[in-house]
Amino acid sequence: MDYAKKIMYQSNYWYNDGLKKAQERDMNGAIIALRQSLQYNRENIAARNLLGLVYYGIGEVAEALVEWIISKNLKPRDNIADSYIRNVQDSANELESINQAIKKYNQCLGYCKQNGEDLATIQLKQVIAAHPTFLKAYQLLALIYIQTNQNTKARQILIEAKKLDTTNELTLTYLQEVTKQRGRYGKNAERSFRKPKSATVEYSLGNETIIQPKRSKIRDMAQQLAFANILIGMVLGAALIWFLVAPAVNQNRSEKLNNQMRAYSEQINTLEAQVSAQTRTLDQYRAAGDEAQKAVDQAKATSDSYEKLLQVSSQSHSGEYSYTDMADALLEITRDSLGDSGKEMYDTLSDSIFPTACRRRYAAGVDSLKSEDYDQAIEYLTKVVKMDESYNDGQAIYRLAQAYQGKGDTENAKTWYQKMVDTYNNSKYIEDAKKQLAILNGDASADTSSDTSADSSSVSEDSENSDDSDNSQDGGDNGDYDNSDNTEDNE
Repeated sequence: MDYAKKIMYQSNYWYNDGLKKAQERDMNGAIIALRQSLQYNRENIAARNLLGLVYYGIGEVAEALVEWIISKNLKPRDNIADSYIRNVQDSANELESINQAIKKYNQCLGYCKQNGEDLATIQLKQVIAAHPTFLKAYQLLALIYIQTNQNTKARQILIEAKKLDTTNELTLTYLQEVTKQRGRYGKNAERSFRKPKSATVEYSLGNETIIQPKRSKIRDMAQQLAFANILIGMVLGAALIWFLVAPAVNQNRSEKLNNQMRAYSEQINTLEAQVSAQTRTLDQYRAAGDEAQKAVDQAKATSDSYEKLLQVSSQSHSGEYSYTDMADALLEITRDSLGDSGKEMYDTLSDSIFPTACRRRYAAGVDSLKSEDYDQAIEYLTKVVKMDESYNDGQAIYRLAQAYQGKGDTENAKTWYQKMVDTYNNSKYIEDAKKQLAILNGDASADTSSDTSADSSSVSEDSENSDDSDNSQDGGDNGDYDNSDNTEDNE
């Protein structure tokens, strides 16, 4: 068995192991096995799709989407990951609910750091209700219950978490801790029921048992001095009322008012803090929603680019479509959104289609410029520049600048003339480009009369040369594409 076969064998072995563990709800073991499979073969589509399903099964929707999008880029066609992504995209409400649950979970982590376990407990219950497969939420709620000695509730939550992932290490660790604490507090409870040594005397009177405190000498002396104590108490009470109580009444009233004002002030501050926290939370929710929408839009753009690319590829082999139509379709594709294989296909098609399309769009643009149809000329020449900016040593850029100048769009004309001057110093039109740029910049010394006649003749000459070149090149086509293309694009 050669090295490549060994790698594929190992990848498939770990995939089968991950599949078996996923079927047994051993999600943690399945993740480890499937990652091992992808280490041997990153293009194992079955393992990557299954890894996404496992992540989705424990509430990690973002991780699941990442794996499915990678899978789709590796295999654009006949991939079940398309169905998974589409199902997530179609259930926008569910996706939003999951996203909000994750945000609330992160907020609960902050509450725990600030000793706000009560708020975290309330919010985590809401998270679990909205996202029942979110394993991390179960684990955090159980940890809070353990911290607050609510072991029965913690055990119930951990049993539910174990149903999601039977071998999760963190869940099993928490269960062990709950078992230890229950045993520890049970022994302490037994100790608490031990009776202290009695400080009472028991004796029987007939059929009844009398219990009373032990008699002491201090109690006997107190009985003898009871009358004196009463007199002393009355004197002290009168003195207290006269010297302390009466002056303190007004002071107590004032302090009471001050305390009420402080309490009201604290309540106001608390409400302001709550409003501020709710505002920040709302802003976070909005930002999260924007990020989620951005991710969905990006995924859709990638999908659309692949569909258009496959469409152009099919058209190029059919021979029924023109070069210019296929080129326009290629220009609508965002190359950076494609994977490596998609970029390679795009480059192959553009190398085959763009040269002919450039010739025809350039010839049509020059004809439109000659007839003073500047808008049409700008459209054709812009497409030429997008396909090949250096076409004919910068002639497309020069003609595009002329079209904008003829239209009266001075700023765009200056931009393209400057591009011509900076990039194509060896072009035969470089001197005229410099003169026209000077005129547009307000240099009155430039000779406009000679430039106009030269420009008109150059347009006419360029149009004729382009037509001749196009006809000669089309006549030499080997027949791979439709011959109707030879007369197209002069509209």
